[in-house]
Amino acid sequence: MFRAEANPPNPSSVMNLPRATYNSSRFAILVKDRSRRSFAIVREDSISKRCTENDVLIARYGASLGRIVTGRKGAYNVALAKVIFDRDQFFHRYLFHLLQTEFFQTPIHMISRSAQNGFNKGDLAEIWLPVAPPDEQRRIVAEIEKQLTRLDAGVASLKRVQAALKRYRASVLKAACEGRLVPTEAELARQEGRTYESAAELLKRLRVRYESHQVCVRRDRSRASGRTPKNEKFQHDVSVSGGLSDLKSEGIQEGWVWATIEQLRSPESNSITDGPFGSNLKTEHYTASGPRVIRLQNVGEGVFIDALAHISQEHFIRLAKHRVFAGDLVIAALGENLPRSCIVPESVGDAIVKADCIRFRPDAAISISYLNCALNSEPIRKRTKTIVHGVGRPRLNLSEIKSILLPIPPAPEQQRISEEVERRFSIIEELENTVASSLKRAERLRQSILYSAFTGKL
Repeated sequence: MFRAEANPPNPSSVMNLPRATYNSSRFAILVKDRSRRSFAIVREDSISKRCTENDVLIARYGASLGRIVTGRKGAYNVALAKVIFDRDQFFHRYLFHLLQTEFFQTPIHMISRSAQNGFNKGDLAEIWLPVAPPDEQRRIVAEIEKQLTRLDAGVASLKRVQAALKRYRASVLKAACEGRLVPTEAELARQEGRTYESAAELLKRLRVRYESHQVCVRRDRSRASGRTPKNEKFQHDVSVSGGLSDLKSEGIQEGWVWATIEQLRSPESNSITDGPFGSNLKTEHYTASGPRVIRLQNVGEGVFIDALAHISQEHFIRLAKHRVFAGDLVIAALGENLPRSCIVPESVGDAIVKADCIRFRPDAAISISYLNCALNSEPIRKRTKTIVHGVGRPRLNLSEIKSILLPIPPAPEQQRISEEVERRFSIIEELENTVASSLKRAERLRQSILYSAFTGKL
């Protein structure tokens, strides 16, 4: 059994071991059997960076710290340590399974200085492991792998369900922004013998409201400065295709319209704004508490991820023009799957957006939930990909985000689509949680099988 003794064996004590199991230049971990006899010495191989199918390798640092690999042929780098062992005393599959148990994994994570620094050869000398006689090792491995084969089949089925749910989630969003998720407003209006406001008419109404608001703002500024306000007019006409004639060939549902992000904005100032750049907001400005900073880490696939970052109240006041409010849409301008977006929840409180995050507040007549669905849908991402730039780091600038075209249905239809998406997503989420719980139970069962095997109870 594994023992964490107050005075663990010193690597120098290996000089007293039988020559058949000892090489003075190759040691790092002392392996003991239940009778306290020395069985083998293993180490990081610093001589040859080649491995065969029967070699056992240990990940030395990083997120994979302690991960065990075998069944590979080729070369390996310093991130892996190859185990050297007496093959007359150890069956490689036995060692492969043994090193995945808590007998090795618990102490290796305890003695490692950090996940990044990992462990050195000498660190392994303090870990003792349970070892069965050579002839018993193959019987133990046979039983382990028989049980794990059945378990792996169940895990594979669960992962297929996970993948299917992910595809279904994407198909729901695709159907939502193509007008195939709920009956269209045009269809319902015909069935009920009534008229309805088309999205083109809605968009024209938004434009009139926006231009009227801008005229009022300019007049107020003129009066405040002592100048006589101009008798301005505003433009009533609006292009129902968003200004891109090539979209006419794609076609949309009756009563729908193509519109840009900018055409859907709220009339208020800073309804579309990005975060502060350069020295205005740096890592050293972050504090332990205070107003929130909404970063790329917060923008999930249509959901808000509650990753915390704060700045002082004084700094927040200086950056007030970048403020974001509960119910606003935040659009990621950098990274994968652009344009990725989420809705800011009530729990955030006072907050600003960081650079590469775009705060967007649509007109009150537009459903922000529908916009969030559309921005995270595959058709919109596929179309937007043509304007994404940046080698290695996909990016959209503020002007490009303002120009993103979205298919907009009539207002009542937006609401019905949002409600249906929410209903279906709640079912998907429940199923995903069930699958995730089953996968966790499967991992616990895996460890239970291994523990039983290496304590003689299998």
